[in-house]
Amino acid sequence: MKKLKGIIFVGLFLLVQTSYAQTEGWSLFAKTKFETKYNEKAAEYFLMPNFPAELKAMVGKEVDLEGYYLPIDVAGNAYIVLSKFPYSQCFFCGGAGPETIAEVSFKVKPEKFDADQFIRVKGKLKLNESDIDHVNFMVVDAVLVKK
Repeated sequence: MKKLKGIIFVGLFLLVQTSYAQTEGWSLFAKTKFETKYNEKAAEYFLMPNFPAELKAMVGKEVDLEGYYLPIDVAGNAYIVLSKFPYSQCFFCGGAGPETIAEVSFKVKPEKFDADQFIRVKGKLKLNESDIDHVNFMVVDAVLVKK
């Protein structure tokens, strides 16, 4: 009986640890505040981030994200866009905020993904405050953990 309780405890512990790791990146991104600012070069208004200190402290550290592959046509396929939500609910299409998408650059280019394919990646966090050609949250040197 003690052995069974021990196995159940370890199983629950691992489940909780896995759940925490899977949501860590998105929950940190959600703490970012955005302000609408005019960009002279593009002659448009953009949501510009004000990253919290907690998130800035994570730059260069490993972050874990699970989400949906968005079929965004990116020249050269140097990176992919990962969304917390499926395509119909994503930032570009369904009204979610910019904190729900991340640009992922892999160490080794993986096989092609299907639209809305749910994947898990791990890599180093990079933040983008001003380059309107890229999203605000980036995961660089990423590896595919789960396909």
